[in-house]
Formats: sequence, C-alpha cells, structure tokens
Amino acid sequence: MLLKRLEGGELRFGEGRISGYIAVTLALLSLLGVCAFHFPEYLTTPELRAAYDANVLRTVMFVSLIISGSLGLLNFVRNTNKRAGLLAWALIVIAIALGGHRVEVGDIPTDTPYIGLDWFILDLLGSTLIFIFIEKIIPHRKQAILRPEWQTDLHHFFVNHLIVGFVLLVANQFVSGAFGWAVERGSQELIQDINWYVQLFLVLLVADLVQYALHRVYHEVPFFWRFHAIHHSAKTMDWLAGSRQHIGELIATRCFVLAPIFVLGFDKSVLDAYIIIVGFQAVLNHTNAQINFGWLKYIIVTPQFHHWHHSSDKAAIDRNYAAHFAFIDYLFGTAIKGQKEWPQDYGVVGDYVPEGWLKQQVFPLTNKK
Repeated sequence: MLLKRLEGGELRFGEGRISGYIAVTLALLSLLGVCAFHFPEYLTTPELRAAYDANVLRTVMFVSLIISGSLGLLNFVRNTNKRAGLLAWALIVIAIALGGHRVEVGDIPTDTPYIGLDWFILDLLGSTLIFIFIEKIIPHRKQAILRPEWQTDLHHFFVNHLIVGFVLLVANQFVSGAFGWAVERGSQELIQDINWYVQLFLVLLVADLVQYALHRVYHEVPFFWRFHAIHHSAKTMDWLAGSRQHIGELIATRCFVLAPIFVLGFDKSVLDAYIIIVGFQAVLNHTNAQINFGWLKYIIVTPQFHHWHHSSDKAAIDRNYAAHFAFIDYLFGTAIKGQKEWPQDYGVVGDYVPEGWLKQQVFPLTNKK
C-alpha cells in the first residue's frame, strides 16, 4: 500500500522525486539489513554469510543511512508531495532504534530454516544500479522507470527472493528423493575431470534443454499455461518484469532443471558460475535495452529474442522458448525468423490475467482459460 501512495510516472531531475525514491529504497534496505543482523540464522543464506565481511556491511549500512537521510531531507524541501521524504525518515528512525549498523552478530547456527533477505538486498541493489543504468543509456523504447504494473513486479521480486531458501530446500528434497538412484560416482568424476569451461557450457546446455521442454509444456498444456500466463501478463518489459512468476512454476522449474545437474555432478565452482549467469541473463533478457549482439543473436538468447517470446503478436505465440541458447529454438523449429525489429505489444492475448501479486497466485486455481 505504501508503494501505491508514492507518485508514479516519468522521473525528472530537479523535482525532488528521484531523491525521495532513492531515500526510501536505501532506508528500507538498511532497515532490512538491521533485521538480518538481529536474526542472521533465519534471514540470511548460508552460502552468502561466508562471502561477505560484516564490518564492511556495517560501513555500507552507515553510509546508506546518511545518504538516505540527506536525500529524504532534500525531497522534503524540493517536492510539494513530501510523503517519500517522510517515509524515508520514518524507516531511518526505526532502523536506528533497532540498533542500526552497531548490531553485534555472534555465532550463527547453520541448520536453521531461512529466507534470503540478504540475497534480496544485494540483488535489488545490483539490479537497480546495473540495469536501470543500461535501460537509460540505450533504451529500446522510452518509458518511465516506474512504469505501469511496477508495484506488482516488485512484489514478485520481493517474495521470490525471500523464499529462495525454501525453494532450494524443496528442490533438493525432490531431486535427491526422485533421482538419487541415478547418481553414479564414477560418472560424476568423469564429468568433473572435463575442462572447466566445457563443463560450464555443458551445464548451461543441459539446463536449457530441460527448461526448453518445460517451457513448451507450460505453453501447450492448458493447465500449466494458467500458471505460466502470470509471467506473460506483463504488458511493459524491463529488468523487473522477469520477476513476475507464479510460485508454483518457480518451484517446479527449479526442481526439474536441477535434476540432471544433480545426477551429472558438475564441479561446484562450475555450478556457482552457472547460478551467476542464470541470474544475470534472466534479468538482461527482459530489459528495455537496445543492445546489438550481431551474429551472436543466433547463438545466445538476447533481449530482442526474448521480447518476441513475450509479444502478443500472432506470429510470436509459442515461439522463442530457450533461456540461454537461441540455437535450440532454431534446431527445433520454434524460433521466430526474419524479425529484424522489436515487437510492439506485450502480454497475454485478451489481457485476462488480473494485476496484484496475491490475485495472480490465486488466478491459476480459479481460472479455466
């Protein structure tokens, strides 16, 4: 509700609105960081705990609070609508009251259930800094940062990141239970002896072939399409639109994509690189960015290639399924050929999917289209 009360539309320098939004974002992330410091065993991911220095994070949080407070004050002075500045200062006061950057962290248990609050904070900061910059420097089409539907997509982004621990737990239980019998240590050692870069290509290829098959099922089987239609319901494409995904589809995709990866047993460092590439490419392919990939567009999935998959144009329906390698669609005859331009319209034909995160979670169970 707070998000809906903030102004929408194009942001212009000098109005005080940009400072207000940055202030609110930094204040909110700082408050979430304070919560993570208080309950790290439940609010942080075990893999990330070993990768960052708590003292560095304290410094970052302290600087963020100062910047947020300064920008909130600027918004309060420059903008006739002072809600953003007031909200930022309210969040700052709460964060400081809870201990701010001085919260001490002791020994952290490693066997507790958790949600990825730290992953959400880092990913949101990284995504906004990188992809909003790209979209503003080389936009495909002129559109506001806070375009229509952004609140719904931000809710999806928030929830999907917070439940990352739960999703991985479900996926690991499913894969080990259903495919544990297929694991053969000798075969896995052979895979791990392969050149690192070849392993990385293979894990991306295997994952994409599985995802391609799943993607076709999502489109061509009516029951599964009701879930996948949520992802396609975005009528404006940008870096945030890729987060729009039903929880059921998110879990199912993770389970089946991880299955062959688990059985084949790729090196852990290869899997770490794969996760980074998947995350980056998933966001990049939805961006509103005019990037010329040249002949590579026939090899890898690009924003233009994936934008056609989201188009509601008749020629684009059930095409361009691949997530990493465009040549898979060309091999199976599902690629859109000869499209030198970008699509004009996005979304599901008929525009029958409701807006709002909760409505979209319920939609597949109540709608029969």
